[in-house]
Amino acid sequence: MAILNSKIPEGPVHLKWSKYKETQNLVNPANKRKLDIIVVGTGLAGASAAASFAEMGFKVKAFCYQDSPRRAHSIAAQGGINAAKNYPNDGDSIYRLFYDTVKGGDYRARESNVYRLAEVSNAIIDQAVAQGVPFAREYGGYLSNRSFGGAQVSRTFYAKGQTGQQLLLGAYSSLNRQIGLGTVEMYNRTEMMDVVIVDGRARGIVTRNMLNGKIESHFGHAVVLATGGYGNVFFLSTNAMGSNGSAIWKAYKKGAMFSNPAFVQIHPTCIPVHGEFQSKLTLMSESLRNDGRIWVPKKKEDAEAIRAGKMKPTQIAEEDRDYYLERRYPAFGNLVPRDVASRAAKERCDAGYGVGSGQAVYLDFKTAIERLGQKVIEDRYGNLFQMYEKIVDENPYLTPMMIYPAIHYTMGGLWVDYELQSTVPGLFVAGEANFSDHGANRLGASALMQGLADGYFVLPYTIQNYLADQIGVARMKPQEHAAFKQAEEEVRTFINKMMSVKGNESVDSLHKRLGKIMWDYVGMARNKEGLELAIKEIQKLKKEFWEKVRIPGKADSLNTELEKANRVADFLELGELMARDALMREESCGGHFREEHQTPEGEALRHDEQFMFVGTWEYKGENQEAMLHKEGLKYEAIEVKVRNYKK
Repeated sequence: MAILNSKIPEGPVHLKWSKYKETQNLVNPANKRKLDIIVVGTGLAGASAAASFAEMGFKVKAFCYQDSPRRAHSIAAQGGINAAKNYPNDGDSIYRLFYDTVKGGDYRARESNVYRLAEVSNAIIDQAVAQGVPFAREYGGYLSNRSFGGAQVSRTFYAKGQTGQQLLLGAYSSLNRQIGLGTVEMYNRTEMMDVVIVDGRARGIVTRNMLNGKIESHFGHAVVLATGGYGNVFFLSTNAMGSNGSAIWKAYKKGAMFSNPAFVQIHPTCIPVHGEFQSKLTLMSESLRNDGRIWVPKKKEDAEAIRAGKMKPTQIAEEDRDYYLERRYPAFGNLVPRDVASRAAKERCDAGYGVGSGQAVYLDFKTAIERLGQKVIEDRYGNLFQMYEKIVDENPYLTPMMIYPAIHYTMGGLWVDYELQSTVPGLFVAGEANFSDHGANRLGASALMQGLADGYFVLPYTIQNYLADQIGVARMKPQEHAAFKQAEEEVRTFINKMMSVKGNESVDSLHKRLGKIMWDYVGMARNKEGLELAIKEIQKLKKEFWEKVRIPGKADSLNTELEKANRVADFLELGELMARDALMREESCGGHFREEHQTPEGEALRHDEQFMFVGTWEYKGENQEAMLHKEGLKYEAIEVKVRNYKK
């Protein structure tokens, strides 16, 4: 049985990272040239890691399934990136950012990793500014900050509603420099199909060229997975349609344990579902909650009239509007964390006060426009307002936006230790693909922070500690090595198995059915009966998939249906593990809300004495139940409390 060794350094939390860096093993410049690192994924975490490794002197191979690293889903992050620089002088500090992050995650994150994240956050801003990222600035030239949910200070740096895109362009420019120098070999339109294990260590990957179907292997002294989250298991989510969990799922089946799969974030400000044939959802940035106020009608008859098209929201008098977040959580108001805001919206809609189709609430800028003027709002959020108007065909300056919660980020992922190394030696995991920093709920503007922290300022140290004793390992030739040949053959067998089904149901149809099961029973609210039913229904659907899936075309050419089928096959297995994890965790915390475990006021009810651990699952074989391991969580620098955003 594997033992989870988090390798957390001894000493006070604020000295752990310094102590680690002072005592880690190093690789000298001449030896770095002898070592190869594979990086899978070229979003913020992957691009920053690949560029950093190459700048240090390592030989890097980088892989992405998009036609360019610029297409990574990181560009979709709109609102900003957190850092504890305290430019507004409103009381922020590294400790407060650390505290807010642990509290926002409902005390289910590893304390040492979160403190390190807060500690390196300031360096990220300096790095991005040096790269030319056009952060918003005050009149005098200082970098501007705005507020985000879960914090009472303004610590979020932003570039209008395009922060993720601008930060990715910075990382991409660094990556391109290394590609030009020949230190990074870039593989676009190439999907990782498996991890190759040699003598218990990750030594490479098997890939499929998405243009011609060619299966190839690549050697690396270490492998880094930076492949994002698995929110698309729900079919409808805010993720790009290509976002998937296949890379980390293949690694899980090769021995890398999976932690907290049930911890999925519901984002409160998404454009509501508008039809049966919709294939994805569009996020409206959480930054809009800075100036926008969320409300529903106080009277059910007004809500009913709006749903029937007999009234408009602008006809509802101020005294007849229920600003329910301000009412329920006066200290934080519209800036409560995402899980709290999402559940509150669901509660109002379930009670009959929803607008639109009944599954929507209003996000209104009337007060802010009256206070600041429309020009200021345009400068802050203009592109977001334009995007909303193009999709909904309503002017949000005149009519309140309609929003509803949707699947967004995934806090679960592969288990990693303090060094970001998985339970497979030599396999490192960065960004959203690992579990370590966000607990049961991610605070807004922390995804960009974690991705860049891992890539620029954590992995460049920790991967050296691993590689220091790998200098004597000669580069392997995949075409001649038995482990690589076997992994390639397993991939070909898997692809041929899918192609040979020749059923009559499309991949999207099966995926959509999985998404409905997941949303209905493993979504915003969960209960024992529903989770048990979900497991049975997913198992039935998995059987149907392998009997009925229809994949047109050939395996040795461009075949997007084959790509999707590979991902849905993994989603079916991952969805079952998510349901099992949610069933095991008989408490409510963060985005994981078990209806049996709530306070009389409808808030999440944790059971710390039973569940203050990282639920980590070990793969035990095809159609076998995974084995649960527990990494206990200890908080030495923080007092564990019931989350309270009312005062």
